[in-house]
Amino acid sequence: MKFTCPCGYVYDEVMGDEENGIAPGTKFSDLPEDWTCPICGLGKDAFEQE
Repeated sequence: MKFTCPCGYVYDEVMGDEENGIAPGTKFSDLPEDWTCPICGLGKDAFEQE
């Protein structure tokens, strides 16, 4: 699944975000509650599922 931030950043569960320490295959729901968008800093609650 993919989740999109209002700023345009897309978190793809298959790809993860290795650049920011998130392994491929990490589900969005498994990201820490204090995780924020690496681009704009918004929290998980700002993301929309695609």
